[in-house]
Amino acid sequence: MPKILIIVLLSLFCHSAFGQAQKVGQFVEKYALENQFNGTVLIQKDSKIIYHKSFGVAERSFNSPTTNDTKYQVCSITKTFTAVLILQLVDQGKIDLNKKILDYLPDYKGEAGSKVSIHQLLNHTSGMKNTDTARDENFLKYGLGFYNRPYQLKEIVTQFCSNPLVNKPGTKFDYNNGEYMILGRILEVMYQMTYEEILSQKILIPLKMYNSGLISHYKLIENLATPYYKDKNLDHLIPNIPMYVGDFSAAGAMYSCTSDLIKFNNALFDYQLIKKETLDKLLNPGLDDYGYSVWIRDVKKYKRMERYGKIEGANCVWFHYLNNDLSIIILSNTNETNLGDYAAKIGKTIL
Repeated sequence: MPKILIIVLLSLFCHSAFGQAQKVGQFVEKYALENQFNGTVLIQKDSKIIYHKSFGVAERSFNSPTTNDTKYQVCSITKTFTAVLILQLVDQGKIDLNKKILDYLPDYKGEAGSKVSIHQLLNHTSGMKNTDTARDENFLKYGLGFYNRPYQLKEIVTQFCSNPLVNKPGTKFDYNNGEYMILGRILEVMYQMTYEEILSQKILIPLKMYNSGLISHYKLIENLATPYYKDKNLDHLIPNIPMYVGDFSAAGAMYSCTSDLIKFNNALFDYQLIKKETLDKLLNPGLDDYGYSVWIRDVKKYKRMERYGKIEGANCVWFHYLNNDLSIIILSNTNETNLGDYAAKIGKTIL
């Protein structure tokens, strides 16, 4: 190919890539302004970060700005880390997805012990009465149930995740934090370590995710954004009501930043954490289009994995387009913006 033609083609490619990045940036910033977005947006396309920017403040008392290094509560994104930790043991032949809770947690006292499989815990079809009873419309008045007191994961599983069955296992989807707390406890028993230690040793340290970990009331986490909540009856944001976020444990107690989560994203989809056939199981949609810890949406056109997280004002979303090598991570410390809509519209702008 003539040298001049190569130069022309490279010039056209660079101009096109720059034009797309500019278009995406304009949309992200316009949407942020119009929808009171407060947080950080990271977009990766074809293994390259094409957009990474932060908006608003991390701590309103001091008007401290968010940055691309700000850490956020990532809530139920934690569930995907838990699912991967379980599936690593599947890859090692130490867990059979069809075996029951009691096979791995012999002291479990609930009715589900001999009836509910690991597979059913992972895809929220255990049939157990839901662990969480607090509802958004009531928690400002009554609090968030047992999260108002500190517990060890073993205590949480025994006292709040051993409920009777209300549906036949495998027949109904019911999003239940308790199922992932049981999975976390299974990990603790099998490894003879705390969930926090397992998470660090098996994922965070190997991937050099040094700005991620588990939230605890008993430690100070540098550069962690304070979550702020806006109730429909209020005209202003307030700090999240008091709770022990650590009680969410394997179901939702992690903090992280966009730069760390994209490391996890890339390692997961490059099969560095689990085998391809095991990842296929995680991404295989069942009831409610839910696989193991994630939803699989729009399979005919823009097939993507979706993972949301929300605890009052802490709010996040992670999309990965499975056929287009596009990943979108949005972390926020308010509930004012519909992050699912935000991520979906970013995806449409790019694709």
